Amino acid sequence: MEQTNRILLVEDDPNLSVVIQDYLEMLGYDTVLCTNGEEGLNEYNKGGFNLIILDVMMPKMDGFTVAEEIRKTDEYTPIIFLTAKSLKEDRVKGFKLGCDDYISKPFNTEELSLRIKAILKRCNMQVMQTETPTGPVFQIGKFTFDSENMVLSYGAEKQPLTRKESGLLKLLCINKNKILTREKATKSLWGENDYFVGRSMDVFIAKLRKYLKADPDISIINIHGTGFKLEVNE
Repeated sequence: MEQTNRILLVEDDPNLSVVIQDYLEMLGYDTVLCTNGEEGLNEYNKGGFNLIILDVMMPKMDGFTVAEEIRKTDEYTPIIFLTAKSLKEDRVKGFKLGCDDYISKPFNTEELSLRIKAILKRCNMQVMQTETPTGPVFQIGKFTFDSENMVLSYGAEKQPLTRKESGLLKLLCINKNKILTREKATKSLWGENDYFVGRSMDVFIAKLRKYLKADPDISIINIHGTGFKLEVNE
């Protein structure tokens, strides 16, 4: 395991937090432990983390609020939520805030390890994909999409995109005028395909439609039970 991977662990349970920290360090991760949301956010602002693990229910500032603050300036660093709750509404809220995974307590430490590895691997692959033969810049009707810098341009207007928005739009562009299945999109961007991830992806599709509405020749079509298609009348 590369020592350069640094994890910020924010968990208020004194027993569980120590167990998780010891386990992650045993795996070779440089792990910084914080015991409340405010402390965690302050530590994050010092920079240098490859992954953030947030407990949802914490004193001073809950995990959702911490994630929301982080996502105001950082769409790259992956976030995993830990929660004792199993409500669908909480999981959907977590994905809407931009989390990359959601683990319910109690959980198996091996499961946590596998999820961390999958997320870090996926993030590295997304960086590499900006250099694929399809190119980092796409022309979509009257729009220009720079996938490497995550910017969608329409004339002089520039719309910065989040990491998930950019990744999803790139997949749609690669499959322009062809069906992009939900399974392919969710597994490429989230690493799994379930109800909660699907709900989260629908939010990002809605945002992309809003960004592209200035060109009437562009539409993102729902293919019922299958996926989506980026249709461009050229």
